[in-house]
Formats: sequence, C-alpha cells, structure tokens
Amino acid sequence: EKRLPKSLLVVLSKYEPVLRWAKDCDHALYQGLVEILIPDVLRPIPSALTQAIRNFAKSLESWLTNAMMNIPEEMVRVKVAAASAFAQTLRRYTSLNHLAQAARAVLQNTAQINQMLSDLNRVDFANVQEQASWVCRCEDRVVQRLEQDFKATLQQQNSLEQWAAWLDAVVARVLKPHQGTPGFPRAAKLFLLKWSFYSSMVIRDLTLRSAASFGSFHLIRLLYDEYMYYLVEHRVAQARGQSPIAVMGEFANLTSSLNSLDPDKDEEEEEEEESDEELPQEMGLGAGEGAALPPDPLETPAKLPRTDARGLFVQALPSS
Repeated sequence: EKRLPKSLLVVLSKYEPVLRWAKDCDHALYQGLVEILIPDVLRPIPSALTQAIRNFAKSLESWLTNAMMNIPEEMVRVKVAAASAFAQTLRRYTSLNHLAQAARAVLQNTAQINQMLSDLNRVDFANVQEQASWVCRCEDRVVQRLEQDFKATLQQQNSLEQWAAWLDAVVARVLKPHQGTPGFPRAAKLFLLKWSFYSSMVIRDLTLRSAASFGSFHLIRLLYDEYMYYLVEHRVAQARGQSPIAVMGEFANLTSSLNSLDPDKDEEEEEEEESDEELPQEMGLGAGEGAALPPDPLETPAKLPRTDARGLFVQALPSS
C-alpha cells in the first residue's frame, strides 16, 4: 500500500502494456505447468492423478474469477482467457492420454490387427477419394500413399510410439511446402479438417459393411484425430514463436463470450458429464475384442467436426 496504492494498481491494470505483460507471464507459467504435469501425452498416468488434474482444470476458472472480484474487467478478461486455455489444454491432454492407454491393448493384439487389416482391405478407397476429392481437393497420389503407409504400418504391428512417429512424419510431409510462410497456420488447420473428413469417410464405409473390427478402428480413429490436433497445435505454436497455451489462448476470449450468452450451457455440460461416465461401457469393441476403455470417469475428448451428418453422400455398397 505504501509503495503502490490500490487505486494506482487498478489504473495500471487497465494499461495495455501491463495487460500484454500479464498475459505473456500467464502463458509462460501455464505452459510450464503443463509440461510438468503431463511431460509426455502418450506415457501412462496414474488414474488418481488424471482425475485430480481434470478436477483442478474444471474449477480453475471459477476460482480465478472469484479471487479477482475487485480487479478491473480488462485484467480479469486477460487472466481468465489464459486460465481457460490452460484448463482446456489439461482436459485435452488427459483425454488424449486416456485414449492412448486404451489403444495400446488394440495395437498389441495380433488377432485384432489381422481383423483390422482384413476389414480395411475391403474398404473402397477409390470411392472414398472420389467423394472427398471435390471437398478436400487432395492429390490422389498423396491419399494413396497415406493409405499404403497406414496399411503397412498396421501390418508391422508397430507400437503406439512408432505410430506416433508415423503421424508426426505425415504432418511434417504435408506441411513442409508451407513451412516459413504466413499461411502456415491456416494450412495446418485445413489439414486437420481434411484428415478428419477422410477418416470419417473410412469409418462410415466400415460401418456400412458391418466390419467386425469397427470398435477397434473407432478407438484408433479417436486417438489419431486427437494426436494430430496435438501435433498441429505444437507446429503452429513453433511457427509463430509462441507456446501452445498462447496459441489456444487467442480463442479463449471468444469462447468465453459465446458461453456467457448461452444460459443452457451449464445444464448441457452437466448432462454431458453424466453421459461421459457411461462412455467406457458403451465403447466396448464387441465380442472377442476386449479393448474397451478403462473405467476412469473421464470426459470424452474434444470432438472434431463430423462430416456428412445428413448422409448426403451415402451410396449403396456391394456386400463383401
């Protein structure tokens, strides 16, 4: 109080350079905490620690808001936006870690891998590319190479870490032409959308064919989509010279504003949490597969956009 009266502190809290400094400090702090709490998203984490991290992330924003009751709104927005990005990152990384541990059982099961190869070989990839090409405009040779590499990697029964290295190589190869250009972030986000679109088309084909390994593919698809998001997030951050928390924090203000306008948001989140508790049982892989998710009461991972929701491109498939 003697060195800096509260009234002056309030005035400083509205000063733009101070706001930027506070934001940068929060991003650096939260990024460091993420790297301490979850140093490797693929390495197993004790379930008790996972749940503690998720509970902390769930309460962080409300704790911070309550602690800043008499702070100027400008500073509150900056602090809450950074905390929101931090909490979202913790939720996503714990969900990714949860999926990774469930997927290990699938990738280490020879019988399941053989069944997945058999079902994958019956997928009409030419039809998938034909339907997706006018939306994604991907070169046929790129899609064919990804298909061949995926089948070869699956046939080799590689470990989860080897799959992660393959996914990282895919991201590096696709984004290499855009490296160092102003359009790199946009190209990276567009790649995520295309990856999600193609994978959803393949899953749809497997569904229509009643593939025996559909449950395994569904689990693997969830993991690979989440891990692709993780890889792209870090590459965009590196290209911008920022931390991943800072990149995600750019959209926290917009998300918070939209949520504050939705009075039904809290009720919807409670309903989602109730349904999440039942998810592990619902995601069983069918008789003989036994690769259901562990019974941790976790939320589902962040969902990427689903495509063809109205079934506009569904065609009758020949029985195989």
